[in-house]
Amino acid sequence: MGEDGSQARSEIRRLLDEHGHRPTKAYGQNFLADPNIVRRLVGAAELAQESQVVEIGAGTGAMTAVMASQARTVVAFEVDESLAPLLAETIGDLQNVDLRFEDAAKIQLETVLGEGEWTLVANLPYNVGTGIVLDTLQDAPSVKRIVAMVQREVADRLLADAGSKTYGLPSVTVGLHAVGRIAFSVPRQVFEPVPRVDSAVIVLDRVPAPLLSTRAVELATAGFAQRRKMLRRSLSSVLPDTERVLSEAGIDPTSRPEQLEPMDFVQIAEAEENRR
Repeated sequence: MGEDGSQARSEIRRLLDEHGHRPTKAYGQNFLADPNIVRRLVGAAELAQESQVVEIGAGTGAMTAVMASQARTVVAFEVDESLAPLLAETIGDLQNVDLRFEDAAKIQLETVLGEGEWTLVANLPYNVGTGIVLDTLQDAPSVKRIVAMVQREVADRLLADAGSKTYGLPSVTVGLHAVGRIAFSVPRQVFEPVPRVDSAVIVLDRVPAPLLSTRAVELATAGFAQRRKMLRRSLSSVLPDTERVLSEAGIDPTSRPEQLEPMDFVQIAEAEENRR
């Protein structure tokens, strides 16, 4: 184990073997087994002595320990309680780590975090990564930055530009709440066990969301649910007087949802609001 708590593959295998733990597909457990990648990921968070960090998926504690050496406090969530003995060994002595065995996908972060600004750092399971990122952006305004390891395909969807094949509801939601970028790509070989897909680390910095962003996301949800249809059809069930509202918003009713920028959905919401 490194001085900062980082763990090489041999150390992770030792920990798993000694504690009789087998990574499970149900929890999407692929532990990051490259100390350099761990440090690069944490480095993207730009932590300082006063930083407050929330981690989703403590795993074997490798990233938790590195962050604890740099930040004021780390609240780490881990869904798999069978990892408790292992984590007691790796991070049990760290006074500034608050380890909670809860499913982060089922809690509202804003209600459980303390006061002040927070940074979310996570190696997110592939099966819940998108939902956690989007829920955090929409419902946890105290989280000002998200640094997350996600499946490369998920990273592309979250950060896609209008008009691209991967552009959809996740892209719109991110575009209304954050400025994002892919910090670096991560090959599958640096995980234990090795997954079948490559990953990427994304950085999302929160920006003030438009006043009608919630309604804009609702409209985008309806639009992308029938993405091959024109907006005048796909929005008709959620937007009364659809064609007139779209025209007043400056949007061609024959457009399809992937042609609209995130702020175009806000313009539709504003036009709807102005008709009331």
